[in-house]
Amino acid sequence: MPEMSGKHGPKADDEIARETHGMVSGGHSTHAEEFKEPEPFSDDAPDDPTRAVAGDREGSPPGMSAQGVEGRSALARMLAGARYPARPNELIRHAAEGGAPDDAVEQLRTLPKREYENVADVAEELGYGREERRY
Repeated sequence: MPEMSGKHGPKADDEIARETHGMVSGGHSTHAEEFKEPEPFSDDAPDDPTRAVAGDREGSPPGMSAQGVEGRSALARMLAGARYPARPNELIRHAAEGGAPDDAVEQLRTLPKREYENVADVAEELGYGREERRY
């Protein structure tokens, strides 16, 4: 008695099996064969992890140092939810009510008395730098 197949018939089943073989088996290679591929080689000297590279931090936008990026980020977290334009006394009150550290609140007290349009404006006044336009 011939072998019974699924709903399609033996010929259609074989064709479907061929079409789906790549999806089922994961292509031509398996994870077990990955060990045979050589690791990439580089002539570059490895980075010294003890070297201070704060200014070379990848991802720092043009016009800002790594310290400026970190400072501006902390300032933005501290002033999250503040309404702009804002004057220094409003920013100080917002930071103090939000539980900002005393030294951060004191830093805001040094701001000149004027309106600030956004966090970047405040950060630039505090010396963190301003990101240059990329376009």
